[in-house]
Amino acid sequence: MIVIADTSPINYLVRIEQIDLLPELFGQVFIPPSVRDELMDAGAPEPVRRWIADSPAWLRVHAPTQSADAALLTAALDAGEHDAIILAQELAADQIIIDDMDARREAERRHLTVTGTVGILRAAAALGLVDQKMRLFACDERIFTCRRNFSMNSPRRRTNERPSRWQQ
Repeated sequence: MIVIADTSPINYLVRIEQIDLLPELFGQVFIPPSVRDELMDAGAPEPVRRWIADSPAWLRVHAPTQSADAALLTAALDAGEHDAIILAQELAADQIIIDDMDARREAERRHLTVTGTVGILRAAAALGLVDQKMRLFACDERIFTCRRNFSMNSPRRRTNERPSRWQQ
């Protein structure tokens, strides 16, 4: 199974201490170098920076060989999202793990199979890989959505400026 991940799902899974679900569900996961760089960014939470600095063997950094097409370049996506979508297309990925709604729509428009952080938690819950607390979190998408919407409704967001992923 070929699975590509963007920055946000890895960020959230590290922060809620559920990152080990990815190899349990998929074996290995690919990320483009731009996603690795975003996870290493000085503005990233310290646990995320520590995790990526000593990343596990199941995480494979793989650069896309193609550049973004015109449609992808005009989409309001960051470099990690662009590159994850391109890499998913190049490798004919079985799934792409991405949370940003615009990025999800673009991936779906390209006929990629999309999941996100909540989807990972739901899949893990269905297999009994998470404890009761995480099962409740996985079943109540409102918890995740409310947290994301809080930052999405900030004054800066209303001016169409994308918030830093670390403010989400």
